[in-house]
Amino acid sequence: MKKIIAFAGSNSIVSINAQLIDYVAQEIKTATTKIIQLTDYDIPMYNIDTENSSGIPIDVQLFKNELSKADALIISVNEHNGALSAYFKNILDWLSRADRNFLDGKKILLMSTSPGARGASSALEYAKNSFPRYGGLVVESFSFPSFYDNFDTENKTIKNPTLQLGIREVIASFLQEVES
Repeated sequence: MKKIIAFAGSNSIVSINAQLIDYVAQEIKTATTKIIQLTDYDIPMYNIDTENSSGIPIDVQLFKNELSKADALIISVNEHNGALSAYFKNILDWLSRADRNFLDGKKILLMSTSPGARGASSALEYAKNSFPRYGGLVVESFSFPSFYDNFDTENKTIKNPTLQLGIREVIASFLQEVES
């Protein structure tokens, strides 16, 4: 059985991207899916002086090692002012310093969501264009719009049947790519 690691690029304790990750992970039945909380890793703000004096932080190495164990990744990115959050961008910066190809050969389902109608699509596009630089292959992606209008946070389900069907199709296509 293939191993998938899933995480949200957010450090919010009420992250809607983490809720989307939880939903999608539960939809996957043909692979083992492990959800990771990035806040479990103590990763300082990237600084060349810190790298030169102390090297790559151990938690960056631990996270990179965890990623290396996966056959594929599911990542949901949040958006701050039309870009990736500084929190997630910082993690990418450290990972790329530890190993420029830290996503080497990883097939990725990339997602984003926000309270707004664009669903963090700018952050999604940034990540979609960035991940190949690190060796990752984004095989499927989607932006989930208007999170609170389309997701029932209490029952952890998608309210909009059209969105639900579309996400299930994306997941099926992603899993087909992972299995090939």
